[in-house]
Amino acid sequence: MPKGRRAEVQAGPDPLARHPIPSQPSIVFLKNVVTNPQIEVGDYTYYHSFDDPLSFEQNVRYAFPFIGDKLVIGRFCAIASGATFMLNGGNHLTESVSTYPFAIFGAGWESAMPEAWPNRGDIIVGNDVWIGFDAMLMPGVTIGDGAVIAAKSVVTADVPPYAIVGGNPSRVIRFRHSEMDIVQLLRIRWWDWPIERITANLRTIAMGSVEDLVKAAEA
Repeated sequence: MPKGRRAEVQAGPDPLARHPIPSQPSIVFLKNVVTNPQIEVGDYTYYHSFDDPLSFEQNVRYAFPFIGDKLVIGRFCAIASGATFMLNGGNHLTESVSTYPFAIFGAGWESAMPEAWPNRGDIIVGNDVWIGFDAMLMPGVTIGDGAVIAAKSVVTADVPPYAIVGGNPSRVIRFRHSEMDIVQLLRIRWWDWPIERITANLRTIAMGSVEDLVKAAEA
């Protein structure tokens, strides 16, 4: 290295890389794989698949454009193989005599078209969320920042930040941190920091205490 030139410090993997670990093609940075405009994903969120990580969009079921709903996933999420997201296109009317969707077939059945199809809203996944193997998220749920969804869970209701949930339907098992620490983490929102700052504080984020990270945030 020429005298006086400082070595460049790498600030993490390339967020635009499709496969951030070249030796592990089963892992993708999801933002660089999805093409469906109904799916929005933040930087560094990854998906692992035992079969084909490039086919993640097949795990987002009933994504019909005429419904207008979305799957929105934040930054730094870890999504395990088989995780499934059910959008509103799979909902049927339940207050009517029949749940059968006659109108979608046309051919004389158009008169049965409802004023609106059932829509519980978007699926919103926060930041730093871990979604376990074969978990299923139902339409309209919001997953708070820092939450953990256990393997094979069926999430039918909102999940609070930093909660660990499991079961069918899922329930809160415990919280990852104390109430006071959760308030602090939601205040400092480390996932929104510039990547250089995240990298500089990486050991604290990955292995340190909430108290230490708060000190770093206020430094």
